[in-house]
Amino acid sequence: MHTPRQTTQHSTGESGASSTAGSNLAPDATQAARQTSMALLARASGEELKTFWQNWADKPEFEVLRGPETGLVMMRGRIGGGGAAFNVGEATVTRATVRLANGSVGHSYALGRDQEKAKLAALFDALWLDETTRDATESSVLNALRGRVDTADAKRRGEAAATKVDFFTMVRGDN
Repeated sequence: MHTPRQTTQHSTGESGASSTAGSNLAPDATQAARQTSMALLARASGEELKTFWQNWADKPEFEVLRGPETGLVMMRGRIGGGGAAFNVGEATVTRATVRLANGSVGHSYALGRDQEKAKLAALFDALWLDETTRDATESSVLNALRGRVDTADAKRRGEAAATKVDFFTMVRGDN
């Protein structure tokens, strides 16, 4: 059995290896598209994912391969955004892996302890990997999430912009 620490060290390789199997997209394009879809699923709320799953017309048979299980990851930061790396602190993360009856394997990592959210995100990842359900996943789940996430990001940027202070230096008349 894997511990969370062991899996987080090699999880990128796991998901990257399976992301290009059977895809019409070029490997780099498929990987980038999957990263985008997984990021959207991670930012979704558990309630959103439950609603999408309840509305999913043809629910596939699936098997839970791992989890959902909760653990800690170390968050890293960079001084000034680009300087030396340092440990910011730990964050709680829940992960899950599922396999559909057709063999598609979906993974998810989500901040927090919502195990149902992690399982549903892994299910939608597996559905996205299956070419027969990719378009439906994009149109009914990911596009809706994309709209909500973009709106929330725009609101946050607007709130931050309202507090921006511009500093300038005036030349004094001292000789």
